[in-house]
Amino acid sequence: MSDDNPGADVIVIGAGLSGLVAATLLLERGRSVVLLEAADRPGGRIQSLVDPETGDVLGDLGPTWVWPSYQPVVGQWLERLGLHTFPQYETGNTALDYGPSTPVQFQPVPGQHGIARIAGGPTALVDALVAQLPDGILRTGHAVTAVRADEAGVRVEASGAVFSAAQVVVATPLRVAETSINWSPALPDALAHALRATPTWMSVHAKALVVYPDAFWREAGLSGRIASPAGPLAEAHDISGEDATPAAIFGFVGWPHDMRAANRDGLNGEIIDQLVRCFGEPAARPTQIHVEDWAANRFICTPYDLAEPMTHPDVGPEILRQSGADGRIVFAAAETSDVSPGLIEGALAAGMRAARQLSDSRV
Repeated sequence: MSDDNPGADVIVIGAGLSGLVAATLLLERGRSVVLLEAADRPGGRIQSLVDPETGDVLGDLGPTWVWPSYQPVVGQWLERLGLHTFPQYETGNTALDYGPSTPVQFQPVPGQHGIARIAGGPTALVDALVAQLPDGILRTGHAVTAVRADEAGVRVEASGAVFSAAQVVVATPLRVAETSINWSPALPDALAHALRATPTWMSVHAKALVVYPDAFWREAGLSGRIASPAGPLAEAHDISGEDATPAAIFGFVGWPHDMRAANRDGLNGEIIDQLVRCFGEPAARPTQIHVEDWAANRFICTPYDLAEPMTHPDVGPEILRQSGADGRIVFAAAETSDVSPGLIEGALAAGMRAARQLSDSRV
């Protein structure tokens, strides 16, 4: 292996939202940075389905919502990047679906106060941050396999290359970092335990996105929301664009991962059948349907996640936010945040905190 980057101040592992924020702020503070991403695209759990002909974002396959009224960090970054939000569409009745043998019930259901969507989707955050990076900073297709720290600095092995730096930001899901990276010296037992104990938000989710020529459900007085104990969508929402185009419904697949895997060929048909039950015959004619199963993504989900019930992470122990290896290594996944862990705001805050820590502790 050759040393591909002998002079960087910081290596950021993971080009999801937290890693991009950390890299952006470190560059602003005069640090040289290399940003390594295992996947073939930046964004991590933020991903959109894009129309290949028009480039329009058809809907989100990862996180969707922000709450600017309650999330000042989100507001700060939206303003900085020149982005805006619009309210989640919730006008009209919700479909309560108990399965094919029971008539669907329709009734108003209160929405979430302050819930909003970013124009262009959360991918707009990623795109705006990536656009500001100097050429050569971001390297996709570089899955990190080893991190070796000593008095001389840190060496990071990724896809057959070796990168050297003074410090490292680890912005991958915590369980992925603990299980897939060879750490030398080994991580302290308390830190390794905390990484393993922190669930990765959304890692066992599957999200379905169904695109239509128009938002026909709105004309029928429906909000596009579904609540269902029967499934396959446990809940669904209108994810149409700001002016109702592109028109789409997204939903969280309620089936567990093993059931999804066993019924992969029939899942799309089951979803369309449910949408027809809830919204009528026009729902039988989508232009696209896509199911993103995050549990099948090895850069997001680990056996630890699959072995547990799906839970949202609480604010984790302080050890997740402390620098290690004499100030050389900082963890910055969204789940390390002490505000909105796992959410978009948590990712932004974690990246900011990591950049601040490394800026304050040059080694």
